Amino acid sequence: MSRKDRISESGTDGVSLYRKIDLHLLPLLFIGFLFAYLDRVNVGFAKLQMQSDLGFSDAAYGIGAGIFFVGYVLFEVPSNLLLPRVGARLTFSRIMVLWGITSMCMMFVSSVPVFYVLRFLLGVFEAGFAPGVLFYLSRWYGPTRIAGAISMVWLAGPFSGIVGGPLSAWIMTAFAGTGNLAGWQWMFLIEGAPTLVLGVAAYFLLADGPSNAKWLNEAEKHMLAAETTTTVDRRHESFLTVLRDPKVYVLAAGYLCIIAPIYALSFWLPTIIKSTGVTSTQALGWYAAIPYVAAAFAIFFGGRSSDKRQERRHHIAVPAVISCLCFIGWYLADGNFAVTLACITVATGLMWMANIVFWAVPAEYIKGDARAGAIALINTIGLSGGFFGPSIIGWSKSMTGSVYPGFLLMAAMLLACAVIFLLLRLKPGTDATLHQEPTITAGMHRAK
Repeated sequence: MSRKDRISESGTDGVSLYRKIDLHLLPLLFIGFLFAYLDRVNVGFAKLQMQSDLGFSDAAYGIGAGIFFVGYVLFEVPSNLLLPRVGARLTFSRIMVLWGITSMCMMFVSSVPVFYVLRFLLGVFEAGFAPGVLFYLSRWYGPTRIAGAISMVWLAGPFSGIVGGPLSAWIMTAFAGTGNLAGWQWMFLIEGAPTLVLGVAAYFLLADGPSNAKWLNEAEKHMLAAETTTTVDRRHESFLTVLRDPKVYVLAAGYLCIIAPIYALSFWLPTIIKSTGVTSTQALGWYAAIPYVAAAFAIFFGGRSSDKRQERRHHIAVPAVISCLCFIGWYLADGNFAVTLACITVATGLMWMANIVFWAVPAEYIKGDARAGAIALINTIGLSGGFFGPSIIGWSKSMTGSVYPGFLLMAAMLLACAVIFLLLRLKPGTDATLHQEPTITAGMHRAK
């Protein structure tokens, strides 16, 4: 029976199949990623009270904010290498429960060493979630749909900023002093608790893969297997071969140059807005949400534009260049509130767009189960920028009294990212989906 006949017999087409997959996978992954991003960056709001309560320096805060990524980097590759063996349900459930408990324990921070330890452990327990989701999605979505699927889940990052800013500010204001706890302590407790529930839900609601999904019939499983299976690059049959591929490290370097500025801005955004003259914590929360609204739109339309045109490099390089110019414009504005907020808003949106489109590249370049380790390796190297970015800004603030030198370095990294992807050429055959429509998908269009 031909593939077309199977589809006709089952009454299934690509649109209805992927609508079903979207409904079963994306909502839970979206909510999980929303709390993942919130629980790692809400320390930026806690800083507004916690720093004065506990006597932290700007350098100590910057290191503590970034040390999350040290734990993440050390345990990310092992977590993702285990994922194909133990399954997505158990992996995501374990990650969510442990990071939720650790996030809640942040309320007990009483000194710089405790701050460092808990931030490190938060990274350890969350390690593997983002790359695990990327690998998981690549088992369900073909090359022409993967960037769109990633963008739908990664929209949770900006939505976390949209919701998290006002929510964190409200909790810190409304609960301050309740039960003899500071507002920042209540914030960590309240925002960490939902992840425990999500961890339990993930185990019961997610399928390990298409072949285990009880809500797919056999025709749909066959159709999905055809959609997501492309010619395997024999160089990437094992993780050891991935380690020997120089282009994997080039991709990782480009990703690092995106991630460092994103997290430098995320962790220091409330402080930056406050420096322009905004003193109300609640107002800070609302203003801090604005850049993430732009990021949500940029992710949504950027991912679809990249999929529609089957083009990745320019969808990464052009946003990186414009973000670089926005950082320079913010520096030249010298504290003007309107210009600062405008530049930060545009830069945030376009950096997130580059971040989303980037992940379609390794998902297409690396094939088979080796993709899980490859994605983790790239993310591990790239996320080291999550440590260096906030730390550099903290050192800049402590040594010069200004965040501008640090952020000018972040602008240079964005320019380097653009150069890397404009020069990058992946070989046709391993990167064919960047240049032409996959044979299977082209056949689907001809069948229509």
